Amino acid sequence: MRDSEFAAGTLESDFQNPTRQVGVRCWWWWLNSNVTKEAITRDLEAMHDKGFSGAMIFDAHGANKHNNFNVPNGPVFSGPEWVELYLHALNEAKRLGLELGLSIQSGWNLGGPRVTLDDKAKQITSSEIQIEGPAMVYQKLPVPKSNYNYYRDICVLAYPDKQDSGITRKPISHLIAKTGAKELGGSAPDCRYLLNNRPSVEGEEDALLRDIINITSKVSEDGTLKWNVPAGKWTVLRIGYTPTTARVSTSSDNWKGHVLDYLSKDAFDRYWYDVVEPLLKKAGPMAGTVLKRLETDSWECGGMNWSPGFAEEFKRYNGYDIIKYLPVVTGNIVENRAISNAFLADFRKTIAHCVSQNHYRAFAEHAARYNMGIQPECSGPHAAPIDGITNYSHSDIVMSEFWIPSPHRPDPPNRFFVKQASSAAHIYGKQFVGAESFTSLKKPHWAVELWHDMKPAMDYEFCEGLNMIFFHTFTCSPKEMGIPGQEYFAGTHVNPQITWWDLSDAFIDYINRIQSVVQKGKFVADVLYYYGDHVPNIAVNKGFNRAGSLPGYDYDVTNEEVLLKLKVVDGKVVVPGGIRYRVLVLPNHKVLSLAALEKVEELLGQGATVLGPKPQRLVSLVGGKSAQRKFHKLADKLWGSNPAETGRIKSGKGRLVWGQTSREFLQSEGVAFDFEAVGAKKQADYEYIHYTIDDADVYFVCNQTKQPRSVDCAFRISGKQPELWDPVTGEITRAGAFKQADGRTVIPMEFDPYGSSLVVFRKSIPAAKQGTQRSNYPAMNVVKEIKGPWQVTFDPAWGGPASVEFKTLTDWTKHADEGIRYYSGKAVYTNSFELKPVSGKRYWLQMNNVLDTGIAAVKLNGKDVGITWTTPFRLEMTDVLKTGRNKIEVTVVNSWQNRLIGDRGKEQQERFTKTNIKIRDDWKLRPSGLLGPVEIISNRWRQSAVEPGEWEFKTEKSETIDAENVKKWSAPFRNWHYYPDHVIGAKPGIKGFENVKMTDVPTVFQLPGDKKWFMTFIGFDGKGYRSFIAESNDLVNWTNMRLAMFPRTYPTYIRL
Repeated sequence: MRDSEFAAGTLESDFQNPTRQVGVRCWWWWLNSNVTKEAITRDLEAMHDKGFSGAMIFDAHGANKHNNFNVPNGPVFSGPEWVELYLHALNEAKRLGLELGLSIQSGWNLGGPRVTLDDKAKQITSSEIQIEGPAMVYQKLPVPKSNYNYYRDICVLAYPDKQDSGITRKPISHLIAKTGAKELGGSAPDCRYLLNNRPSVEGEEDALLRDIINITSKVSEDGTLKWNVPAGKWTVLRIGYTPTTARVSTSSDNWKGHVLDYLSKDAFDRYWYDVVEPLLKKAGPMAGTVLKRLETDSWECGGMNWSPGFAEEFKRYNGYDIIKYLPVVTGNIVENRAISNAFLADFRKTIAHCVSQNHYRAFAEHAARYNMGIQPECSGPHAAPIDGITNYSHSDIVMSEFWIPSPHRPDPPNRFFVKQASSAAHIYGKQFVGAESFTSLKKPHWAVELWHDMKPAMDYEFCEGLNMIFFHTFTCSPKEMGIPGQEYFAGTHVNPQITWWDLSDAFIDYINRIQSVVQKGKFVADVLYYYGDHVPNIAVNKGFNRAGSLPGYDYDVTNEEVLLKLKVVDGKVVVPGGIRYRVLVLPNHKVLSLAALEKVEELLGQGATVLGPKPQRLVSLVGGKSAQRKFHKLADKLWGSNPAETGRIKSGKGRLVWGQTSREFLQSEGVAFDFEAVGAKKQADYEYIHYTIDDADVYFVCNQTKQPRSVDCAFRISGKQPELWDPVTGEITRAGAFKQADGRTVIPMEFDPYGSSLVVFRKSIPAAKQGTQRSNYPAMNVVKEIKGPWQVTFDPAWGGPASVEFKTLTDWTKHADEGIRYYSGKAVYTNSFELKPVSGKRYWLQMNNVLDTGIAAVKLNGKDVGITWTTPFRLEMTDVLKTGRNKIEVTVVNSWQNRLIGDRGKEQQERFTKTNIKIRDDWKLRPSGLLGPVEIISNRWRQSAVEPGEWEFKTEKSETIDAENVKKWSAPFRNWHYYPDHVIGAKPGIKGFENVKMTDVPTVFQLPGDKKWFMTFIGFDGKGYRSFIAESNDLVNWTNMRLAMFPRTYPTYIRL
């Protein structure tokens, strides 16, 4: 049923009519700074018209990558002409009620032409010589390898050469990665292997700490060593730093330059005051009101591992001096291999600490002075020397990214990265989880089928915790650049130049409806997973199930900073963001810091449940040998000196469990799954997320397959009426089919291919109350197929014929007319049909197959029916359908690819299109058009507008039961269709009459003063007939079937 009571209240009204504040946003690409005021105004008005809440001004280039063509160079970023465009954008956004953000550079990897070598990212470099004493040495030391002829000393160390022991020492494994000098991949790789090394071999070390001499003071400014060398052979190691070769990536032509030193607060401050603050001052009062957030894009600048002041930062952070350990960074083993490896772990953690504190925290503090927040992509998925969650602690919008399938990112592990961002938001108590959305690369730019390519990806990420979509990408294209105009080399294009922009409302409404709900929500999870303190450290997507809780129980990921702040309330661990979890799970690589292990003991003492194996190693030199002794003593105290493979012990007021997953543990504790697709062969086919909003519980559930599915979905909620909120249509229905048992509500649900639903529990009901219907969805049957011929109109401006007859529905690319075969854009299909609609029934138009974008808009009898973009392309038309002949108009649209292929190889003046994107030889024509079959479908039973028993035929005097009165009484209920699977089955199983083989002749009635419905029917047992009666509250579900017993007197009136 469709309920009208949901019109009151903010949750449902905002869902059905989302406010602008919750709307989608975009990366607004100012491509090579080539924008105009006219194009800016057009774009912002278009965003406003489609329900956007704002945009991020993102100046960058990339037009000519991957063999595409260049676009004209616009004004230099932050220069006077650029500022004029920027201020125009702010003023127009203010006029339209939109929020803007600003990427504080052109391109990404923060930097630019005004970054000097002193402020550029840096890395350690070294040289070494061997000398022999005793002797007074005057020798110029070789300058280590440098970039840009820029080198600065850190220290000069000397240590005695060892006598040849005959040991062939193997190198430190993965040295470059362990020193933070490079990235380790672009898809959140597992970097815990860096904590390991080859086993130590006695005598393999290059030097002992006690033998290393700091002779920096004996080296002059020109690098000359003056030293009275002790007896023996010595290695002199000159260690310093030089800039990396990293450059700003994908910047406009006028903003090429060096990448900033992310480890240095001074470097960031200088960039801020030189580049950013002048832009904010020019914005005046619009900074902090219209211009709300600042951004830098993802780290793709390789590694960096030194900065002036880093040695002091290292000592403050770790409590010991770095200098005598620096030979390890150059590949030497100091003390032994384990100690050297532990130092490298501390070294990387210090780099990550500096990035977080000196770069992103400084960024946030500067922005806050203007009442602004930041939303940098600061946490991967490129594995830089960072701790991803810790970097997010400074963000206002916690930004990540996700991809649609692309050649180099075809699978979920390489496409979905939002789980880390949402976890950070949850544990730190931040509202917004954003993502650069629908990113793609090396794929035809416009060729997307929304329901197939875009919807399942964003639905998956909604289930990871996403609540703010940023389209990647929305390119500003001046009219001089033609149509489809200038475009960035990557991303899925969503802007006014795409063919389907005019029909994008329904797609954007879908996003905004979901965001209107989930942005209000407080995440519900049972498990908190601690992902360790190693660097690089970037949490992977939900499907990796590092917490061991899936399927059935959701989880968050925490870093060490929040781990050390955990509290225990009523046996649950509580993060600063306020979420409570039943279980804390430790990582399975058996490495913890001493601080983390001591926190585990504290949490156990306060009543927490902790799952995880006994930690075996402390890979750190913090605290020295004393810390190592404390670590192992405490681990033995908690787990025992030789724990079994599995165990569960009481520790303090809490419990320590190992040898089983969190899912297994929660099941053993009798904790019901928070969500379960009951009986499903593969639980991962159905993704979900659970929020609470005030007193309501809200689940978002989606089908991740391209097949329609029917499944019983179980939710760990009882005592609340379930409601089904359809984000595609905005329709809200009260579920009539459900069961409550064992603290769960089980709802039979139906999903279209890649379908989704919000399931909302708000209104209290008795925990024993059960649903009274068999299904929550109207059972449909085909009433009529609308066959050809169809009259189809194309736009001649794009090469199509003005009008053509399609005798049958045909793929445009198979048509003999080149104007149709290579056509891109909208086409209108017109037809008519006869129908006599039955009062009280609902009718839909179902088009089944619409290509290539999968969008269709329908008019019936001149009235808009709506826009559909999800399979099976169904729209309700009950209210505009009329008896007799109905005229139908279906507008479908395909992408730019076919027209571009038709223009391939032609001179520009012969083309219909104009763009910088190269039309590749391997592009193929995409099947397009309305392919159908186009069907009218209806629910199989008549649906009354009133609840049963709400109206009756009643007269002041008795009426005789004659043909005329029966006709009058039955008129409103004629043309009923049988309920699917029959309301009374062929074998009703009535006790004592098991031989009944078939039923027939149902008659439905009510008795005076009784709201219950009765139905008499006959049953045939193969020999004779017997009369039966059944009862129902809803005319669908019939119970208490038995032999009929009729009274001697009959009522003088009947309610049918």
